[in-house]
This record gives sequence, structure tokens and C-alpha cells, in this order.
Amino acid sequence: MNVSSVVPVKSVEDPRLDGRPVKRIALSAEDIAARVRELGREITETYPDGDLLVLGLLKGSFIFLSDLVREIRRPLQVDFIVASSYGDATVSSGTVRLVYDPETTLEGKHILLVEDIVDSGRTLSRLLDLLSERSPRSLEVCALLHKHIAEHLRYPTKFVGFDAPNEFLVGYGLDHAENFRHLPYIASLQ
Repeated sequence: MNVSSVVPVKSVEDPRLDGRPVKRIALSAEDIAARVRELGREITETYPDGDLLVLGLLKGSFIFLSDLVREIRRPLQVDFIVASSYGDATVSSGTVRLVYDPETTLEGKHILLVEDIVDSGRTLSRLLDLLSERSPRSLEVCALLHKHIAEHLRYPTKFVGFDAPNEFLVGYGLDHAENFRHLPYIASLQ
């Protein structure tokens, strides 16, 4: 889907917004569901054999990951990873610390790292470096959204749901101060 086809919204009557105005709905729940189905088919075709571990980068990916794995038509395992690169700062330091390390063995498996949004790429690149040291059979990224502004991204994102506008987005796992993750669509906050 081309991001230019998003629909501006004057007012959204949704109690989940708690009165916060949105600039627009960037992606509807229906558009997201259709693209997740397509990604499931693409991933199924890409991995016809071998052990597949779908590794969700928390917290933002959890809703996307849960919908995505139900669309992948082959055996797989699911685990999660939590990484921190911010500390007390508002800008990534580039030093990645694993807050939660997957309990599943990565060696010899196809690893599909699921991310909510790719922006600077700094944390993602360092995380992929760390995961590649564990000798997976393959290591790829699936992102729901990609802003295409990543100056520090050293690895291509193999599966991309949507090109994202350079706006502050919430919903479908994306948050603002831990709020709005539960929205079934993706909105741009004012």
C-alpha cells in the first residue's frame, strides 16, 4: 500500500483514544489485516524447510507478531527478545543491552526477527550483530512499518508491511508513553 493513499480524519469517535485527537488514520485495521495475510504467504514460501523461529522484539511487535504467526502456514516456534539502547536518554546510544534473551536455541534455525517499525536502524543493526553470533541458519527481519530514514541500518529488511510516513504513529502495538498500543489501526497523533 502506498502511504499517500491514507485518509485524513477530522474527528475519530473512538473511546480508546481517550479524547486525544488524531491527525489521521494512517492505516486501517482492514488494510493491516490484508497485508499481514500477504506477509504470511511470503514468509511461508520463503521458508519451505528447516526450523523457523519467529522472534518478536518487544514491546511494539506483539500484536503484529501474534497476527503474523497465525498466517504462516508451516511449523514454527515463537519467542521474544527485549533490547534496550536508550538508558535514560531520549536518543539511542547504540549500545544494546538484552533485557530479555530468548530461551530458545538459535543455532541452525531460520530466525525471523519481527519488529514494529524501522526508523534509525541503530538498535536493530546491533541486535542483528548479536543474534548472528549465535550461528543461525539464516537471519532476516520482518517489519510492519519502515520509514526508510535509517542511516545506521546495516542489514536489509526482507519483509516490509508498509512504507511509513515520517510522523509519530500509534496503534497496533505502537505506543506513546505506553498508551494506544491496543488500537486496531495505526493513527498519526496531532
